[in-house]
Amino acid sequence: MNRLIEERLFKFLMQISTLLIVGGLLSIVVVVLVKGAPSLTVQMLTETSNGGYYLGKRGGILNAIVGSLDLAGGATVLAIALSIPTAMYLNEYASRSRFAGFVRNSLDLLWSVPSIIYGVFAFTLMVYVGLGTSLLGGIVALTMLELPIMIRAMDEVLRTVPQRLKEASYALGATKLETATRTVISQALPGLITAVLLALGRAMGDAASVLFTAGYTDNLPISLFQPVASLPLAVFFQLQTPFPVVQQRAYASGFILLVLILSLSVGSRLAAKRYGRYTVG
Repeated sequence: MNRLIEERLFKFLMQISTLLIVGGLLSIVVVVLVKGAPSLTVQMLTETSNGGYYLGKRGGILNAIVGSLDLAGGATVLAIALSIPTAMYLNEYASRSRFAGFVRNSLDLLWSVPSIIYGVFAFTLMVYVGLGTSLLGGIVALTMLELPIMIRAMDEVLRTVPQRLKEASYALGATKLETATRTVISQALPGLITAVLLALGRAMGDAASVLFTAGYTDNLPISLFQPVASLPLAVFFQLQTPFPVVQQRAYASGFILLVLILSLSVGSRLAAKRYGRYTVG
């Protein structure tokens, strides 16, 4: 009888936790949509901002939308190129070594570092090499922000690949490198996609790390060495103005950012579901 009561109690607590999480997410979406709906227009999506835009005049945030996609996309591509080899090495070549444990602990610490620290560190490097605020500087800062998240997530995913698959690959004459790049990655692909999404969402919504490195501009990005706008900073700057109409635009900008992240999330889930059919449980 006591076990039955305990089970029902914990089931109730889990249901309450789920409702709180889902309710919180829906509340954020509803509040942002309701406050930003009056300013959510086609013009806002198709025009760039100008000096008068932040005074309540015409314009849009196309420059911030494109800038965010460029920043997060460039950083994610670079992070993937560095994360997959690192995660594969930690699992296939140094899985039980002290060095692997040290790297994992270090990445866990870096995961918890505030993003503003990455921005300051990247800004220091930029000053050292003579690089001003630019798209390249923002990509570097966001790459450093994404790396601990992506590597640790990929590391955990790769550790779930059944050992019998690797042994079967070795039995067929495959080398460790061939097993890692063909068998392991294909088996872990749905989880790897989720890891990439986790890091991409963090990069897309971060403002602190690009504040000093990417800068801000009303123009569309045309060069790696010029400043670039981003949606999080667009929201921040619009909320700082004393004009109610511009503050409404900030909520509309936040809703657009939510839609972009949710679209990426849904797309990755569909891709993971598709490729997940070919994995072995």
